[in-house]
Amino acid sequence: MNGVIEALHIFDEHNSPILSHTYTSRPLSPSYLLPLYLEHAAPRPNLIYLPNTNPPTLVFSLKHANLLFLLTTSSEVEPLLVLEFLHRIVDSFEDFLGTPLLAHKIESNYDVVAQLLTEMCDAGTINTTEPNALRDLVEVEGFMGKLLGNLNLPTKPTFSNPSPASLLAQQNTLALPWRRNNVRHTQNELYADVIETLSVTLAPSGRPLAAFANGTIAFTSKVSGVPDIVVTLTGPTGRHNLGSIIDLPVFHPCVRLAKWREQPGVLSFIPPDGRFTLAGYEVDLLPLDARNLGNMSASANNLKLPVSLEIKTCLGPTGSDFEVRLTVNRIPGTGGGGGSGGGGSSSNYSLSSASGVGRGMGGGPQPATPAFPTLQDLKVTVPLPADVRNLAEIRTAKGDATYNPGDRFLEWTIPNKDVAAGFASHFALRCTVVGQSTSGDDEDDNDDPTGFGFNTSSAGGRDWSYDAGEPAPYQSASDLLSGGGKQPLTAEQEKEEKERKDGKLAQQNKILMPSSASVSFAVKGWTASGIKVDSIVLDPRRSKGLAETVRPFKGVKYLTVSKGGVEIRC
Repeated sequence: MNGVIEALHIFDEHNSPILSHTYTSRPLSPSYLLPLYLEHAAPRPNLIYLPNTNPPTLVFSLKHANLLFLLTTSSEVEPLLVLEFLHRIVDSFEDFLGTPLLAHKIESNYDVVAQLLTEMCDAGTINTTEPNALRDLVEVEGFMGKLLGNLNLPTKPTFSNPSPASLLAQQNTLALPWRRNNVRHTQNELYADVIETLSVTLAPSGRPLAAFANGTIAFTSKVSGVPDIVVTLTGPTGRHNLGSIIDLPVFHPCVRLAKWREQPGVLSFIPPDGRFTLAGYEVDLLPLDARNLGNMSASANNLKLPVSLEIKTCLGPTGSDFEVRLTVNRIPGTGGGGGSGGGGSSSNYSLSSASGVGRGMGGGPQPATPAFPTLQDLKVTVPLPADVRNLAEIRTAKGDATYNPGDRFLEWTIPNKDVAAGFASHFALRCTVVGQSTSGDDEDDNDDPTGFGFNTSSAGGRDWSYDAGEPAPYQSASDLLSGGGKQPLTAEQEKEEKERKDGKLAQQNKILMPSSASVSFAVKGWTASGIKVDSIVLDPRRSKGLAETVRPFKGVKYLTVSKGGVEIRC
């Protein structure tokens, strides 16, 4: 597949074109392309084929910050390559223009945007996409340059003869496209952030059906020269079986893959300057032997979550109540950190000496570190069926529960101060659902919908409307003899009637009960998979431009996030 990219179009939140960049050929115009894209029903796929255009066109799309990016080509290309290129464009725009990425930033900085698009793709062929290399190629005009840009000041003539130093720098740029030249920092620092996102599905009994942790290792390098770094990872049982624990590993181009294949868990690389994504992985939190139906208890014991969720439905005499119970489990501290060497400390970063023993500020365990993890941003979301009209009553001892009938879900937020760090805490929420109008649900109510004793809907009742034909007396002889009303019910009959109505309401309220509940949270200083950074070593012999006496500051931070990822079914 040697296809080329023809054009890139960017639209704002009102679907108005704000930029069109043509690379080659004669692509579709944005005014003609957008209606063809919008005629597909939402959610629209990232790749759409338009066979009726001349020539037939492939349209790649990406939505980001209310901006729509459309990329077109009429030849066969690798789809993942083009989609990754779109993400690289967004990352580069945010790097040069700042976040959040807005339409007016692109319009007011067209000179920078045009340089980026030209350097990243040359005549339809993807070229340089590394942020560090783009900083050397793209000229960004500073504040004084914009202020004095309209003044014709005399300048010295420039010569195009390159110096030997510049030629050497160009050779280094070709060898390391992800790192800038002549990097200098007054403070040398190395930081590693291990971030994991949970995706757990639980059965109504609490047995885990599926549990995965998707991890990302974000690395920040602020070291002068060209450093050579080795990061060593470790698992819950050590580094010997780390290769079998980590699934689907992905790495930055700077990582030496041969070293990882020889020693799984060892990342050797020359980093880009600044923050970048070093690696990504996926971990199955349920072992293979725990998936068997005969080993359910082992599956539940092996999965350790900071919270436990339980939901009960059809409560109360009429079955119109449901209850959500949340238990905050104690998160055990590991007592170990990551990184080697260092000096000083940083908030929320765990440091360690050359021996690998973690230490924090003041010599004791600090919050949001592996020795003392903290649970924050606890929120429970309960989706409700479309037949639910309102929640008549919401009862909770702690936290704030909000419900908007238009959103069709209940949110229960528990403040961080109510979550006792290091101790188990129990929280409960009980709600009463109200369905659609039930005035005609009961047969007895149908006999008298007005409440004034006039039966107008029952087949066996009388019709006292004006157009009913022959008029009838207000009271007939049979009504006068029988007292003019129904016979009173005994206490036992009233009890049976009430039980019958409650049972009927309970059957009707079953469709109003929620079918699932999910919990969101963030735990600082803890990872669900147990993967840690054992050490960060800077090799002075293989590094260039860095004195052997320099000891960079090092730190590691761990974070586990669940954005509604822990879900229990009813």
